[in-house]
Amino acid sequence: MEKDVFTNCRLCPRNCNVDRTQGEGFCKSGSEIKAARAALHFYEEPFLSGVSGSGAIFFSGCSLQCIYCQNKQISREGTGIIISVERLSEIFFELKDKGARNINLVTGTHFTPVIAKAIEKAKTNGLDLPIIWNSSGYEYAETLKMLEGLVDIYLPDFKTLDSKIAQRYFKAVDYPERAKEALAQMVKAAGTMSFDTSEQARKEFEEEGLMQKGVCVRHLVTPGNGEDSKAVIQYLYETYGDDIWISVMSQYTPMEPYDLPELNEMVSEEEYEEIVDFAIDLGVTNCMIQEGRAVGTSFIPEFNGEGIEK
Repeated sequence: MEKDVFTNCRLCPRNCNVDRTQGEGFCKSGSEIKAARAALHFYEEPFLSGVSGSGAIFFSGCSLQCIYCQNKQISREGTGIIISVERLSEIFFELKDKGARNINLVTGTHFTPVIAKAIEKAKTNGLDLPIIWNSSGYEYAETLKMLEGLVDIYLPDFKTLDSKIAQRYFKAVDYPERAKEALAQMVKAAGTMSFDTSEQARKEFEEEGLMQKGVCVRHLVTPGNGEDSKAVIQYLYETYGDDIWISVMSQYTPMEPYDLPELNEMVSEEEYEEIVDFAIDLGVTNCMIQEGRAVGTSFIPEFNGEGIEK
């Protein structure tokens, strides 16, 4: 089944139809799992990282290929190590042994069928940590259905509601519609949001405890696109209300000189505060914000193969 999926690949909305058993698709990946890092990660939303850290596995390749990607070393340049389904399943347990509060699968859309097999294997062998699907939001709902009953927490981006911005930054004019459809499937699959509110969990994040099930949607504010950011937040809140969390991020950082002038700037504090105030005035209560100048390369881990090979 999975071989058939990869031989004429249409797992993501790029529909590149490439035989990924013989070469790479638009995602810069073949059919075998490739990952660049598996380690405790402390830079996710506090109710996911807690104090102990999220067990993050960074997969190589990406089906979106944002022009401003901070992780281009793995998304575009191919850094990573090929591993088996069995090895990925082992990594889950190794992260648990290190104290991870969850297993955080970062940008795995293009490997969905084989990642699903690894999760199934791990759960059969007793893995009891929440599984996070951490993605760009540019996904087919049908592909996401492969993860139903396997993933507990969905952590998608919702980058833009403007098809012109989507074309300009990702060459994906259909991003808004695909992201809407993907998010609807994620909310349906996740079911009712729940948190671990035990004494230990509240020590990790005192306000809420640690998320066990649910959806947290991330929106990265980009320079000069404040009205689009407001439109995204309004759409999310009017569609899902308090059934989801919204994380409004200020950490955009130019990684290189870009041909698009606005991307060479950082988001000003005034821009960001205006968007946060808009969310508050709208009535959003389940909202994460980044305080201070949360920018720079401090959010980018080393993609040195840590935790991937035995």
